[in-house]
Amino acid sequence: MTSTLQTMFAAHTDQPWLTIFTIVIAFFVGVFIFFIYKKTFTGVIYSRTFNLSLIMLTMVSAMVIMFVSNNVKMTLGMVGALSIVRFRTAIKDPIDTVFMFWAIAEGIAFGAMFFIEGIIGAIVIGLFMVIITLVKGSRSMPYLLVLHFDERASKAVKQMVAQLPNAKLKSKTVQRDGIEMAIELRVKESETGFVDKFLRVEGVFDATLIAHQGDMIS
Repeated sequence: MTSTLQTMFAAHTDQPWLTIFTIVIAFFVGVFIFFIYKKTFTGVIYSRTFNLSLIMLTMVSAMVIMFVSNNVKMTLGMVGALSIVRFRTAIKDPIDTVFMFWAIAEGIAFGAMFFIEGIIGAIVIGLFMVIITLVKGSRSMPYLLVLHFDERASKAVKQMVAQLPNAKLKSKTVQRDGIEMAIELRVKESETGFVDKFLRVEGVFDATLIAHQGDMIS
């Protein structure tokens, strides 16, 4: 079926509707990537602008591949143009880079008229991303519990910390205005409600649970 589509489209490469059709398909797959990124996002701050750029990246990649696929001069010109462009936007989360490559790969597939392969690849990768996210959410993850409390609350805090699973003291800072402790532990995301209990102890100023990858939980 794919070869039939390629043969049909190859015979009509001079018609504008082929370009429109390809960009529309790239748009819908880009929207699919958009929702997968939003659904599986586990970072600190969700960037809607970055997510929207994945849609544009899919469409632009498809358009570029259509331009350069059958034109050597256009290919050399595109390489020269890209060589002088400086991309200065920092990608802090490695998974964002993966989504960018995914969007570019889908655009390349559609620009090269591999429509069936591109759609199947998008669906399979999207399903795997959702499954991996669900499995990750059900597993115990490493966190840092940061406590700031007065000396009078030391005994109660130590008793509560001793009841936490796999709790390990990472640092302890004694200041004039109180004590600050950082404890490493492994819990599930659904089991982080114990943080509120520390604030019920008289003399505890604040309690913060931080994921090792930088995600603020509470």
